[in-house]
Amino acid sequence: MDLKQPQNPFWPPIANGYQDIGCLLISCPDRPGIVAAVSRFLFEQGANIIDSDQHSTDPTGGTFFMRVEFQLPELIKCGAALERAFAQIAAPFTMAWRLAYAGRVKRLALFVSKGEHALFELLWRRRAGDLRAEIAMVISNHPDLERTVAAWEIPFHYIPVEKNKKQEAEAKQLALMEGKIDLVVLARYMQIISPDFIRHYPNRIINIHHSFLPAFVGADPYSRAYERGVKLIGATAHYVTEALDAGPIIEQDVQRVDHRQGVEDLRRIGRYVERMVLARAVSWHVEDRVLVHGNKTVVFS
Repeated sequence: MDLKQPQNPFWPPIANGYQDIGCLLISCPDRPGIVAAVSRFLFEQGANIIDSDQHSTDPTGGTFFMRVEFQLPELIKCGAALERAFAQIAAPFTMAWRLAYAGRVKRLALFVSKGEHALFELLWRRRAGDLRAEIAMVISNHPDLERTVAAWEIPFHYIPVEKNKKQEAEAKQLALMEGKIDLVVLARYMQIISPDFIRHYPNRIINIHHSFLPAFVGADPYSRAYERGVKLIGATAHYVTEALDAGPIIEQDVQRVDHRQGVEDLRRIGRYVERMVLARAVSWHVEDRVLVHGNKTVVFS
């Protein structure tokens, strides 16, 4: 998807200058020479490395992860040839890899229910230019936020999820997004996503859970946190998998609380944490800073 310059006055143009920026994301068995091989390849292709980071789970037999960002004139045009050439470098190292193009701006579908705080944070960050992505649509199982979203001139789709008709609702959602969406963001969407839906977007659905996982999985965590008398509440952004609230964690944060605060106080404080955690996770994903490793993530933030 090519870089778009939205005409909507709410949305400032996404900054130019990204068309020649690429990012290699690599994971493979750790061994000597990986960094040298990648760096040499990019040098020989005429690329200039502008950022590089790496991590090893164990230098003697572990898994090696690397994110290298580079600038190469007319990258979009020569990208296919570059990928074919890099495949020859990757094979001896048994690399799992992909080349991300910064000039191809990711398109997001935001799923919401009635809560607006996580949605607002993403809208404001996009408007401020802090979120390098296009918010293509908002999908909700309630009509409550339709007027709010309309004020931002973003398409809003109300698709109720009736009892025993989840499959039909998800079919409509998937049809709306087909071929148009790179990332699904559950911005306090209060529905469990089916395994079939998840298979359409593996490691491309981010959820914000209103607790510091693995504590208080499932519904109403603030009430359970209050009953337990916790001194910290938190939020967790994670990729969605078939296991409820158990997907690879991208980001977490906490806020200290005490005995003076009731359930509604915890919810109010938690909304702030949820907004920040989700926004950071989405930003890191769209900037290609996250590598999934089993049920964990490596985040080059």
